[in-house]
Amino acid sequence: MKIFKNKEQLKHEIGNKKSISFVPTMGGLHKGHISLIKTAKKYSNETLVSIYVNPKQFNKVDDYKKYPRNLAKDLKILKKLKVNYLYLPTYKDLFKFKPSNKIYLHKFSKILCGKYRKYHFKGVLNVVNRFLQIIRPKFLFLGFKDFQQLTLIKKHILKNKIHTKIISCKTVREANGVAFSSRNFYLNKKQMKIAKNVYKHLIKIKKKTKKNFRLFNSLLIKKNLIKLGVNKIDYLEIINLKSLNRPRKLKETFNIFIAYHLNKVRLIDNI
Repeated sequence: MKIFKNKEQLKHEIGNKKSISFVPTMGGLHKGHISLIKTAKKYSNETLVSIYVNPKQFNKVDDYKKYPRNLAKDLKILKKLKVNYLYLPTYKDLFKFKPSNKIYLHKFSKILCGKYRKYHFKGVLNVVNRFLQIIRPKFLFLGFKDFQQLTLIKKHILKNKIHTKIISCKTVREANGVAFSSRNFYLNKKQMKIAKNVYKHLIKIKKKTKKNFRLFNSLLIKKNLIKLGVNKIDYLEIINLKSLNRPRKLKETFNIFIAYHLNKVRLIDNI
């Protein structure tokens, strides 16, 4: 595995590669990331992973500083997976140039996480836009757990006519149903049990909602989740995965979207 910390050296190395599979990460690699990388390897013999904790997508400095980092562990995982290239950029390397494409922030960014994390998605698109210009990958692999982020990146790529195809990968879950996340490292056994119960409860709610949308009572569901041990709920919504609006007909494909807090740990999911 070749490691690059300078974009010019990276571009020199991969400049003639026309079928790169790119997996952007912020490190703290887990089974969700591993699944993305394994999928990426099926699409191309040239796989590139980036590790960069992007300060522009954090609303609080403390969250940025406390984000789980373990580069030594990440390197072992990537080498075992036989990743071809690893990009470890510095802030200066990524942000000291003007991208050719402007950031396109679709209106979907104003709800769900966008309502509670004001500059988050602008920060995400800022760094992804730069990665795409530097790497020019044929494929970009993103997890379905972060559906809002996935959708907004897709809208940005389409708007700017960027020649990169997004491959959406299914959410990878622990045996108890909790979606893998770097933030899970912060959870103790009691909190993990609460997260498991939240997942199970939402599965039941979705089954009922599929039969009748009127059964989706967000206030009642929130009260039940608080009883399970959740400290705070930012949002709990049902969203049509195509129209990005609240569904109106039973035949529509929708998920339940949630962001909730277990003490200081904020978890998101869509089921």
